[in-house]
Amino acid sequence: MSINLEVQRICESYKVVFIAKTTKTKYCSLRCNSRHYKEKTRSQKITISNKESVKTATIELQILKLKEFLTVKEASVLLNCSKRSVYSYIKSDSIISNNFGQRLLRIRRVDLEDYFNRK
Repeated sequence: MSINLEVQRICESYKVVFIAKTTKTKYCSLRCNSRHYKEKTRSQKITISNKESVKTATIELQILKLKEFLTVKEASVLLNCSKRSVYSYIKSDSIISNNFGQRLLRIRRVDLEDYFNRK
């Protein structure tokens, strides 16, 4: 028992009127359906990736807030500035740092907080 239906529909992708043969048809062609599927999966992957990035960024900041001694790079992340700026703050004695040897410059997190309290 075959029923030949001819239902006028509007394609969800192109917004074009077409004649559908079933009541569940949403797209005017297989190509249109494939494009929409690819766009949908791509956008889902992007949203998942963005959520993971935000999650890892917040975890890293929480870890930095728990550390007692910070490197220049970690201090720049906390201050939201470049490493060069942190070095210039250290050179101008705005931020106190300790040098534990070659390439071992460390900044106490307490000193960073004091920098903001002084201003």
